[in-house]
Amino acid sequence: MLSEQSVPVVRATLPAVGAAIGEIADLFYAELFADRPELLRDLFNRGNQANGRQRQALAGSIAAFAGMLLERPDERPDTMLARIAGKHASLGITSDQYELVHRHLFAAIAQVLGDAVTPEVAEAWDEVYWLMAGALIARESRLYQEAGVADGEVWQRMEIVARRRETADVVSYTLRRADGCPAGPFRPGQYVSVQAQLPDGARQIRQYSLSAAPGAGDWRISVKRLRDGAGPEGEVSSWLHGHARPGDLLTVSLPFGGLVPDETGDGPLLLASAGIGGTPMLSVLGHLTATGTARQVVVAHADRSPADHAHREELRALADRNPHARLSLWYERGHGADGSAAGRMDIGSLDLPEDLTACLCGPLPFMKAVRADLLRRGVPARRIHYEVFGPDLWLGRDAADAAGAGRAVGAAGTAVDDAAASPADS
Repeated sequence: MLSEQSVPVVRATLPAVGAAIGEIADLFYAELFADRPELLRDLFNRGNQANGRQRQALAGSIAAFAGMLLERPDERPDTMLARIAGKHASLGITSDQYELVHRHLFAAIAQVLGDAVTPEVAEAWDEVYWLMAGALIARESRLYQEAGVADGEVWQRMEIVARRRETADVVSYTLRRADGCPAGPFRPGQYVSVQAQLPDGARQIRQYSLSAAPGAGDWRISVKRLRDGAGPEGEVSSWLHGHARPGDLLTVSLPFGGLVPDETGDGPLLLASAGIGGTPMLSVLGHLTATGTARQVVVAHADRSPADHAHREELRALADRNPHARLSLWYERGHGADGSAAGRMDIGSLDLPEDLTACLCGPLPFMKAVRADLLRRGVPARRIHYEVFGPDLWLGRDAADAAGAGRAVGAAGTAVDDAAASPADS
């Protein structure tokens, strides 16, 4: 909770900070990487830095958190913090890095806003930062404790024991610990980070869902090769497709994240996905099927075509084996022969049970459209959860764009609602 003296200061300055947050973020990252170039080389996603997505996500998370402190002072934005903490833990972030970020972020704020940053303004926003940072540090420490490791010590060497081409652009890798021990437990819907040592010496990190149910002793990830342009975007997926073979060793994090808020519950689930977003749903459906739960599950997936649908036959087999599962498919091309529908996913055509919990994963426009359909059908926002990889531009655009237009407080609160149970990456 913000102190009484900081509330009016933050409220008065949030529109100005929101309007300048893009410029602040640009300067912050420029100065941070000038001071610590190894962070861009070995920690931050170079593709998302190049295309500006990381800056948008940072802007959105700051605006959303500040707005939440003002509009809901007695509530903690737990869902937002949980998502950021999970991503940070999967990267091995430690508390000392928050000091580094604070130094460069506040230097950027002072440079961009100039004389407007009075001592009172600086003190109030310092309080906002450390409220958020302190909450994240505590959450990340708990995640490390639950994993049984020291803070940041999440990495292990794993051997590729199988490689399978699922589609023209998707390859799956089965992983086992290099010491021969079982890979370890995880929760359905979680993800791991993978480090790739690239030809230029950079160690880039990306997150991939565990695409098979827990309990098999090995882990599986399914990697889509990104081909949407030249430059650093897609460099890790391209490296894995081109170089990673059975017998090779990868550096992989422990599992983190939580797409399904209560995977042991008994309420009905909707698993709605598009494209490679179907991979965490495989893990969830596989877990439900293997454990014999009576939980009702509606599985809905959309893709370009059957040939582009990774793990298509596996998904069908899991749904067929689970007497409580219903599967619906949509394809833009090649639909109909297997009972699939044409075009984009139509949630309105589904018979959805009452009191369901919805889990979404796929491109941002897809998730926004499905979420809007679910809200129109009366599904509460708190029951709609989502997963993205890379910067969460859902929150970033809604909060930062509106803040820049001078409506930061209300927009930030709305953005936190939009992130129900899955907040922004930082």
